[in-house]
Amino acid sequence: MSVTTLDVKGLNCPLPVLRARKAMGGVPAGGTLRVLATDPGAVRDFEAFVRATDATMLSSTEADGVFVFEIRKAG
Repeated sequence: MSVTTLDVKGLNCPLPVLRARKAMGGVPAGGTLRVLATDPGAVRDFEAFVRATDATMLSSTEADGVFVFEIRKAG
């Protein structure tokens, strides 16, 4: 399946989610958007993002201050 990576490291709320919403438009149905972020508030923001859309959070991890979210687009 298709995986698109979006690097929003260094950006603060609400920019990571806004950029992810825009990037999700280019992800094919059933594809995955991998988001790399450094804003600790992104965890809460991306949980709300998937609740507000038809997307599914496949994983949410953190290593060395970088949060990685893998989000599957519905379809």
